[in-house]
Amino acid sequence: MSNTTIQMQCFKLTVIAGLMLTSATAIALEKPQTMEDMWKIIQAQQKQIDEMKAAIKEAPAPTKSASAPASPNSDVKQLERKTDVLSQEVEKLRTNLTIPDEVQYKSAYGLGPAASKVYQVGKGLSLGGYGEANYQAIVSDEAKQKNGDNSNSHDNTDFERLVIYAGYKFTDNILFNSEIEFEHGSTEKGGTVSVEMAALDFFIDPMANVRAGMVLMPMGFINPIHEPPFYFGNNRPEVERQILPSTWREVGVGLFGEILPNLTYTTYVVNGLDADKFSSSGIRPGRQQGSQARAEDLAFVGRVDYAPAVLPGVSVGGSAYVGNAGQNQTFNGVKADILTQLYEAHVQWKYRGLEFRTLGSWGHIDDAGLLSASKGASKGVGKGAGKVIGEDNYGWYTEAGYDVLPWFLPETTQYLAPFFRYEHLDTIASAPDGYEDDGKQDREIYQVGLQYKPIPNVVIKADYRNFKAKKGSMPDDFNLGFGFIF
Repeated sequence: MSNTTIQMQCFKLTVIAGLMLTSATAIALEKPQTMEDMWKIIQAQQKQIDEMKAAIKEAPAPTKSASAPASPNSDVKQLERKTDVLSQEVEKLRTNLTIPDEVQYKSAYGLGPAASKVYQVGKGLSLGGYGEANYQAIVSDEAKQKNGDNSNSHDNTDFERLVIYAGYKFTDNILFNSEIEFEHGSTEKGGTVSVEMAALDFFIDPMANVRAGMVLMPMGFINPIHEPPFYFGNNRPEVERQILPSTWREVGVGLFGEILPNLTYTTYVVNGLDADKFSSSGIRPGRQQGSQARAEDLAFVGRVDYAPAVLPGVSVGGSAYVGNAGQNQTFNGVKADILTQLYEAHVQWKYRGLEFRTLGSWGHIDDAGLLSASKGASKGVGKGAGKVIGEDNYGWYTEAGYDVLPWFLPETTQYLAPFFRYEHLDTIASAPDGYEDDGKQDREIYQVGLQYKPIPNVVIKADYRNFKAKKGSMPDDFNLGFGFIF
């Protein structure tokens, strides 16, 4: 074979390699949308590499000639270098396959920022979560002496909860999201492992989408968004624990969407509460939590929120829950529906470093006298007052905090906010006719504290709570803890 023929062959291989490299680079610049796309690119590039190596191997050795301008070995080496470049491109793609895109933590569709990660992925699995731990010191020694060392009124520390969010995006229109919670460190000491949320979302139209499964009741601030960096204090507001009550989830199906710009809604039909579990402390024990729940009676819950564009940082909203809680059971020999109603309204304002919230809630329970009698309460003064079920209940709170760090460190991304919260709640705002309200459930709480975030995902909290009851006494407490999301 002549030198000219060899040089022409090498020239052709060089051109082919250059075209392959250009093609590979163009493909690499196009970001794959799915795992399948990435694998197709890798397979195509590997095939090209194999073909180039085979062409180099089969190329005939050059013959010596005085007129030969140069050995083709340099051209072959150049081809090998280009092959190495292609191999490196493949490795980069393989690396990108395992490195997720940077996540922006922001709420979506009424869920917390960490719980909303699944809405940002192109397709496939999403993992997130949060956790919190705290130390509580009981300030009043009198409570310890009265109740003894075995009561809840002793200094304690608790890894309160560790939560895993696991979601999967099947398509652009169908996804699954879940929340699995481990409480109090171990099930051996009163802790639990629970499914807090497990629902399928079907995206149909921005105005109307479907959600079905174990759903969070869309009421208040805390129940939908209860991740620790996004509320003040180590303990959730008592109004949102005892009156609403958080965390509240049931099995149901419903719609959610955006009716107008910045006007959103969520509505579900769910299994009703179980009135047999109601107590003088409220409806909280009547939550069924999707565990072999009685569904003889269903309930409706709905929520609307509006964030006017003319008032940046302001949002207003409200929610309502209505449903029977009798669940076809007999109370003191009588079968009753026990219609249960709960309403709340809320306002939030975030302006620069200021964060302000206020919320009010009112509830009503039909046949509360019948329920009270079934619990052992009797009509008259001083007869089973601690077993009376309130006919009406209410609670409200307001809080404000301000990030002071920008005043001292204008360029900082850290956060330090002193805050104040006032709460007033009463689970027996009115007792059934003939029954006594002992006043112990009529409470006020004054709380002050400090919230520090070295990064947005991590929070360190300290707060002091002063409790006042209309009758009786309650110990104050000091709380110190931390929380995080990922």
